[in-house]
Amino acid sequence: MSGETQTTTEENKVRYRRTQSVTRAEEITKKESEQRKSQPDKPCHRPRDSLFSWSSGFDNFTGLVNWGFLLLTMGGIRLVLENFIKYVLGLMPPDYVHFLTVVFDLVRYGIRVDPVQWFTVLTGKGEGEGYPSLLLVSYALVPVMICLMMERALASDIIPESAGMAVHIVNIIVLVLIPMVVIHVKGHIFSLVGAMTVCFIYCILFLKLWSYVQVNLWCRTEKKLHRHSRSGRRQSITIAQLQNDRVEQEGERGSNGSATGYSNDKDKVPALVHYPDNLHPVDLFYFLLAPTLCYELNFPKTNRIRKRFLIKRMLEVVIGVHIVMGLFQQWMIPSVRNSLVPFSNMDLTKTAERLLKLAIPNHLMWLCFFYLTFHSFLNLMGELLHFADRNFYSDWWNANNIDTFWRTWNMPVHKWCVRHLYIPVVDLGYSKVAASVIVFFFSAFFHEYLVSVPLKTFKVWAFTGMMAQIPLSFIAKYMETNYGPRWGNMLVWASIILGQPLAIMMYYHDYVITNYNDVLVILFFLFSPVRGIDYNTVSSVFC
Repeated sequence: MSGETQTTTEENKVRYRRTQSVTRAEEITKKESEQRKSQPDKPCHRPRDSLFSWSSGFDNFTGLVNWGFLLLTMGGIRLVLENFIKYVLGLMPPDYVHFLTVVFDLVRYGIRVDPVQWFTVLTGKGEGEGYPSLLLVSYALVPVMICLMMERALASDIIPESAGMAVHIVNIIVLVLIPMVVIHVKGHIFSLVGAMTVCFIYCILFLKLWSYVQVNLWCRTEKKLHRHSRSGRRQSITIAQLQNDRVEQEGERGSNGSATGYSNDKDKVPALVHYPDNLHPVDLFYFLLAPTLCYELNFPKTNRIRKRFLIKRMLEVVIGVHIVMGLFQQWMIPSVRNSLVPFSNMDLTKTAERLLKLAIPNHLMWLCFFYLTFHSFLNLMGELLHFADRNFYSDWWNANNIDTFWRTWNMPVHKWCVRHLYIPVVDLGYSKVAASVIVFFFSAFFHEYLVSVPLKTFKVWAFTGMMAQIPLSFIAKYMETNYGPRWGNMLVWASIILGQPLAIMMYYHDYVITNYNDVLVILFFLFSPVRGIDYNTVSSVFC
C-alpha cells in the first residue's frame, strides 16, 4: 500500500513539474513577445503554423466548393464549344471542314512526359559557354556586400546619412536593371529557364535589401533620437536581463537544495540583438535565406528541427516538382501551342474554346505550384533555419473580393507591401486609396518584369492585368454586397482561372511573332486546304 502511495506521489510530482515547465515556456514566450514589440525594427513575425498543417487547427475550406462548381461549369462550356465546332460546323463548306479537321488534329494523344528533356532543360540546355545564368546569380553577392558595408559605415558615422542612402538607392535600382540589360544585350546565351531564375532571384533580392536598409534606418533614427536622453543615465535593463538574472538566482538556490532546482538554461528568455550589433554577414545571409521578405533584428525561432515534418516537406518538394513538370509537358505545352492559330485569326469561338481548354491544366498546375512553393518549400526552409513564423498564406480560397485575395494568398509579399510601401506612403500624407494604387503599380511592374525580361518580349499584358485588379475589386465588392459573398468568391475564382491562361496565350502569340515571324508567314502561306499541308508536321517548330 505504501508503495502504491509513493508511486502516486511521484507521478503527481512529475505531472506538476511538467505543468510548471509548460507554464514557464508560455511565460517566456509571452515576455519575449512583449520585449520584441518594444524594439524599433517594427517586428511583424510571430510563431505560427501554416494553414495546411494539422497543428494549425484551421478547417474553413468553403471557398473550395465554389471553386469546384466553377471549374466543372467551365469544363462543360468548353465541351459544348468543342462539340459545336466538330458537329454543327460540319455543315459548312468542305474547305472549312478540312481546316477544322487540321486544327483538331493538332492534339496528339499519348504520353508526352519525358524526364530526360526536363533534366536537360533544368541543367542548362540553351545556355552559352560558362553558364551565364550561374555567373549572374553569383554576381548578386556584390550588391549584397555593398549594402552591408554602407550600413556599417552609416552606423559608425563614417559617411553622412544622405550620401549613404543615395548609395543604397542606386545600388538596389542597379540591382533590378542588371538582368534587364544583360539579358537584352546577351539574350542569345541565356536559356529561358536560366533567365527566369535570374530575374526571380534578383527580384527577391531587391525586396529583401529594401527591407534591410529601411529597418536599419528605423533603428538608426531611433538610436539618434534617444542618444542624448540616455546620456547621463544608467543603462536600462531589459526584460530578458531581469528574467535571466532571476533564473540564475533560482538555479543557485536549487544547487543548495532548494525546491526550484529544476530551472536550467532552457528557461532563459533569449537575449535580443540590438542595433548596430546586427550588422554582421551571418545575420544578413540568414535573412537572405529565411522564408520572409521583411527584415527584423530578432526573428522568432523554434527550439528544434522536427525530423518527421522535415522529411514530409522534402518528399512533397521532390514529388511536387515532378507533378508540375509532368502537367506542363503533358497538358500545358500542347494546349498553348494549339491556341496560336485561332488567337492569331481572332476567331472568337475557337479562341474561347482554346482558352477554356487551357484554363483547366493551367489552373491545376498553378494550384500545385502554390502548394509546392508556399507550403512545402517555404516550410522546408523555415524548418531548416528554425524560422518560427510559418504564416506564408491565409485562406485565400474563401476570399469574397479581389482585395481579400491579394491580402491572403501571398503573405510574405503582402507583409512587405504593407510594412515597407503602404504604411510609409500613408505616413507621408497620401490617402489610403492613393497608397493602394501605388502598391498595385509596384506589383504590376514586377509581374511584367518577371515575364517580359526572360522572354525578351516587352509587352504590358501582365502590367495591365495587375492594374485591372483595381476596377475588378470594385466589381467584386459590388457583387458581394448586392448578391452575397458567394458571388464575390466565384468572381475571384473566375478571374484566377481565366485571367492567367489569357495572359499566357497573348504572351505566347507575341513571343512567336517576335522571334519566328518569317517562319510564321511561310507556315500560314502553306497552311491551306489547297496545299494540303498537314499542320502537325510543322507545329513542332514552335516547341
